[in-house]
Amino acid sequence: MDELRPEVGRRTVSGGPLDGKPFAVSGYEVWRAWEQVRDNKGAPGADGQSVAAFEERLEDSLYKVWNRMSAGSYLPPPVRAVEIPKPGGGTRTLGVPTGTA
Repeated sequence: MDELRPEVGRRTVSGGPLDGKPFAVSGYEVWRAWEQVRDNKGAPGADGQSVAAFEERLEDSLYKVWNRMSAGSYLPPPVRAVEIPKPGGGTRTLGVPTGTA
């Protein structure tokens, strides 16, 4: 998704008030968040979609997330609960978000 990549000098999805969006969410912020999820090798969320499957429709998916966030209409999807063992015994619940827009 070249227009969101910070190192590419093409048009940028700004998401600021100057282009009619009520929330200043930059395409750069959405791209950096994606890089963090990808680099962390995130597990599938409640929707079962893997990072690889999300990446197949990366441009469309990131655009949808950016557009909804900057318009104020983004509603996060359900989170999958996973029990993680604690070092001293017992477990804690970890919420794994879904990547779909």
